[in-house]
Amino acid sequence: MTNSSNPSDVITDTDNTGTDAPPGSLWQRMKADPQYAPEHLALEAVRRLGPEAAAWAERLRAEDPDRTPDQMADIAVKRFTTLARISGAVSGVTGLPGAVLDVGVLAWNQARMVLHISAAYGHDPCAPERATDLLVLQRVHKVAQTARLALGVAAGRERAAHLFAGAASRPLSGVMLRLGVKLAQMAGVRAAKRMFAKVIPGASVVLGTWVNSAATKDLARRSRELYRKAPAEPAQTVSPGRP
Repeated sequence: MTNSSNPSDVITDTDNTGTDAPPGSLWQRMKADPQYAPEHLALEAVRRLGPEAAAWAERLRAEDPDRTPDQMADIAVKRFTTLARISGAVSGVTGLPGAVLDVGVLAWNQARMVLHISAAYGHDPCAPERATDLLVLQRVHKVAQTARLALGVAAGRERAAHLFAGAASRPLSGVMLRLGVKLAQMAGVRAAKRMFAKVIPGASVVLGTWVNSAATKDLARRSRELYRKAPAEPAQTVSPGRP
């Protein structure tokens, strides 16, 4: 039996790569184009977090060839469910910006979990198709075809930065509200009152912790079902790292 207490099993953040939160450049892109915030997040997650997930899976297999995909997925789910629970309670930002920050961090770490689960079951977390998987698994889109179309639009808008020139003139509160709703949809926070409970002192800590954990566990279940059934594909070779 695999010893889960092995320090190398743990997905750590001690390398200070900043992967626990969306990078500042992504926040700027999402604020400029809130309508396609989930698509921008999915594209950036695969670019930035895919190699991390691939290196993690490669290292675990090298250390213990008898480790099963389910055991590897267990490690990832436990780690990111804990991370989601913590992220719902520790943010010191209040009001609408704090609510948006919370759901953005939650959606980012959920994407990170999905990519690690895909790697555990032998799928390439760096493949462009993982962005499509993210949007379908996180129920932003119902089917892969519409997710691919939306990703294509978002990628085009990302390249055509001049299309965002008018974003700065929009009222910030309106932009943040649209961004928050889109990210809450991606993170699985169905009721708007849950996302905005952060405005009420005290309520956000308990509610945020429970909502984040439940939404992440539900996403983990769907992800495992998908990647267990799909034929495994070889991941790109990556240099060992510490995700």
